[in-house]
Amino acid sequence: MQTKPFYSSKDRQVAIYREDAVAFLRGLAADSVDVIVTDPAYSGMNQRLKLGSGKIIGRYKEAGQAAAKWFEEFHDTDENYKAFLEQCFRVMKKDRHIYLMFDSYSMLTLAPIVRQVFEVKNILCWDKANIGLGHYFRRRHEFIVFASKGKRPLNSKSIPDIWKIKRVVNAGYPTQKPTEVFELMLKGSALKDHVVCDPFLGSGSAAIAAMKAGCKFLGCDISSKSMEYSKDRIESFIKTKKDIYQKESLLSDDEAITKLLV
Repeated sequence: MQTKPFYSSKDRQVAIYREDAVAFLRGLAADSVDVIVTDPAYSGMNQRLKLGSGKIIGRYKEAGQAAAKWFEEFHDTDENYKAFLEQCFRVMKKDRHIYLMFDSYSMLTLAPIVRQVFEVKNILCWDKANIGLGHYFRRRHEFIVFASKGKRPLNSKSIPDIWKIKRVVNAGYPTQKPTEVFELMLKGSALKDHVVCDPFLGSGSAAIAAMKAGCKFLGCDISSKSMEYSKDRIESFIKTKKDIYQKESLLSDDEAITKLLV
C-alpha cells in the first residue's frame, strides 16, 4: 500500500483510504483481493442529460450551474474505465468474483468494456421496491454486472437475479446503498476472512456488509465526507454491532431474498 490509511481498525481487519480509485488499486499488491464490490460515481447520466458539470450529487439551480456538491464523479471515458478495470483484475486473486453497479446510461456505454477484461457471467437487477425520480419513466432499479477472473461457482444456487430491496431514504450521505445489496453479493462470492474491496467507498455500506460476513475489508474514496461518514459507521459497528446509518432492515416482501439474509 502506497499511502497510510485514513482509518484502520485495531485488529487491522478493516482499512479505508482517502485516495483516487485507480491510484489506490495501483498501490495494492497483485493477487491480494478476493471479492470486489463497488458502485462507481458515474458521470454518464449528468453528461447526457446536461444537469451538471462533472458532478453527480447536489442541487442544480440551473443546468450546468452547480450548488453544493458532495464529491467528484469518476469521469468514465472508455480509457479511464478500462484502466480502472485492469487494475481491479490485477489485484484480484485467480478464480474470484467482481460486482459492478451501473445506472442505465453507464450500462449502455461501459458494460461492454467489462467483457474486455473479465468474464461476464450475468446481469443482476436491484429492484428498489419504491419508485424514484425520472424524466422518461420513473426509475425503480439499478443494474449489477457480475463477472469473474477465472472460474468460481457461487456459494449458493438459491440466489435469484432480481433483488427486491428497498432504497435508503433520508440518508446522511447521498447515493447511500442498502447494506443488504452488498450482503447478497458476499453471500454469493465470499468466505470467512476473504478480503473484500470497494474502490468507491461512499457511505461505507460495503464495509458493514463485509464485517457482517466475517471478511476483511479494504476501501477508498476521494471524498473527505465519505471518510468521516464511513469511519464513524465502521467504528460504531465494531463497538456495538449496530449500524448507526441504516438502523432498520430494508428487505422487502421477497421471501427468497429474506431467507438468504435472515
